[in-house]
Amino acid sequence: MSKICILGGGAFGTALACVARRAGHQTSLWSRNKAVVDAINQHQKNPAYLDDLILEPEIKATDSFDDALLNADIVLFAVPAQTIGKIAKTVASLIKPGTIIISSAKGIDQNTGLLPSETIAAEIQNCPVAALSGPSFASDVVRKLPTAVTIASHDMALSQKLAEAFSSDEFRCYASDDLKGVELGAALKNVLAIAVGAARGMQLGASAEAALIARGFAEICRLATALGASSQTLSGLSGLGDLVLTCSTPQSRNFSYGLALGKGDSLQNLKLAEGAFTARIASKIAIQHEIDTPIIHAVTAVLDKKLTAQDAVVQLLRRPLKTETK
Repeated sequence: MSKICILGGGAFGTALACVARRAGHQTSLWSRNKAVVDAINQHQKNPAYLDDLILEPEIKATDSFDDALLNADIVLFAVPAQTIGKIAKTVASLIKPGTIIISSAKGIDQNTGLLPSETIAAEIQNCPVAALSGPSFASDVVRKLPTAVTIASHDMALSQKLAEAFSSDEFRCYASDDLKGVELGAALKNVLAIAVGAARGMQLGASAEAALIARGFAEICRLATALGASSQTLSGLSGLGDLVLTCSTPQSRNFSYGLALGKGDSLQNLKLAEGAFTARIASKIAIQHEIDTPIIHAVTAVLDKKLTAQDAVVQLLRRPLKTETK
């Protein structure tokens, strides 16, 4: 049994705390929200994010970094990609050298272009960093519905150790040493989910949505492999698997964000969509590396109000015809 600390009391952080407890580990969970902390400790629930779902017993929630991180063997960052650097800098002095750090964030820092593991490594020295990603809705995980994810680091032996540490009867972890591929697949699929959600909002039909998924996946592969990812990783759980899930239902925040864009609804009260931040930096990176990513560029233009969603569709359809593999 290890001491696992989850940083982040949102839906997925809470779900991962349940995963850690089911695997037999002592588990602490940090949240900045005192109401979340009290609900978990007193009622075994997190109604702010997971309605009335019952959580695993003996998850110790706290709003104190010191208490959460005390004697932690593994620290799992379950905070948004855009805030992970700030949190990492804050807790760096509280994490002992050699502690294993895992990120579950799915995005690219909009200011630095760094992936979550790279952002953490820049702030916390002498600790191995891994990533956990895959098609996994938090509510499914809490309800013990079958879920499979990938855990990746630069060291396959470490990835395998972590996969064993987090796996249970319902939660299956696969090991990988392609950390960049796992994180890029996770980040870029959110951008495509916005595009597919917008297509649903404009009632373009299932055929158009399928075309966006297929052509969007080709863009993910072109960009990610140019940055050093393995195409095999992108075809796995953290790439294609997560893309299919995220593009299939309004339960996905990014799909819901796109849905509102397509309908022309207000975006003000929607939950955080990581893809909205990732789209802009991914578009810049693609331009820098001269990678053809028209859907990512179109999403960015719509988010920046340079195009309407309807005009973006017209623009994509009027692109020069080409072979499918180029």
